[in-house]
Amino acid sequence: MKKRAYVDNRNWKEYNEELVLRGVYYINPKFLYTWNEEINQMNIGKVGQPYLYPESMIKFLAVLHCKNNDFRTLEGILRGLRDISPYVFPVIDYSQICRRFNALEVDFGVMEEDIKDYLEVGVDGSGEKVSNRGEWMRQQWKVRRGWIKVVIMGVKGKKGKYVIDLRVGNENLDERKATRGMIRKNHNCIGKLDADGLHDCRDTFNLCEKYNIPTSIKIRKGASKKPKHSPRRKEEVIIYQSMPHEEWVREKQYGMRWPLTEGIFSGDKRIFGEYVSATKKRNMYHEVKVKFWAYNQLIKLKKLKS
Repeated sequence: MKKRAYVDNRNWKEYNEELVLRGVYYINPKFLYTWNEEINQMNIGKVGQPYLYPESMIKFLAVLHCKNNDFRTLEGILRGLRDISPYVFPVIDYSQICRRFNALEVDFGVMEEDIKDYLEVGVDGSGEKVSNRGEWMRQQWKVRRGWIKVVIMGVKGKKGKYVIDLRVGNENLDERKATRGMIRKNHNCIGKLDADGLHDCRDTFNLCEKYNIPTSIKIRKGASKKPKHSPRRKEEVIIYQSMPHEEWVREKQYGMRWPLTEGIFSGDKRIFGEYVSATKKRNMYHEVKVKFWAYNQLIKLKKLKS
């Protein structure tokens, strides 16, 4: 079957403006305007030494750290802001930036403008490098440090594609088990689930049947029409085998899986890189989460069409 030629329908004027707004976001220290109010709120009921630096400042620095700025560079950026700003504020030390970054709580979920909609979600996994080294050291010295596996649940909302949930672990992370955990957590907003053939298992189909979630999951070749303990999978196998694959793809709109997963992975790695700078395993996993949180923040910059 001849593939259709790709047609780029992007509005380049709007897209260029979105990219420019990212630059504004990177150097817009809004935390200076709300410093005192935020600190007072954070220190209510605080036991021990009170907070001196607001959480919004740590999030501002977290996005810059995801752009491959080390913690000493972040301290220098704050010094430069202090020198040109009309506000007088203390500059946080790089070691404390590191501690606050590793303790930063980031949240995922459906954006406010999409919260009333049943969304089509895609699930897939990908890898992040644990360092910025090439393949030479692995081949020459037989050094293997492994890699980080991240499983995301992506959606396309009114502002664009973003992540509503994710799981991070080592290369042995069970992608199917992680997916079922995200389905249980977010089933109230899932209108349809798109996933590749790895998720062709009765546990996933039974869970989607429980929550009445339509699925677009590729069925394995030679699948039996009499699968045990899963009437839902039996139904999907019969549908898949009753028509050519290309027709099933169009019927189920299976192609939407790519922008909801691979598109997000590609965008995140293109903006923030595909490796982490942390050295401890716990901090590596946290840095990956912060990267996808930062990606969501950039998506939120897009203006809704009136």
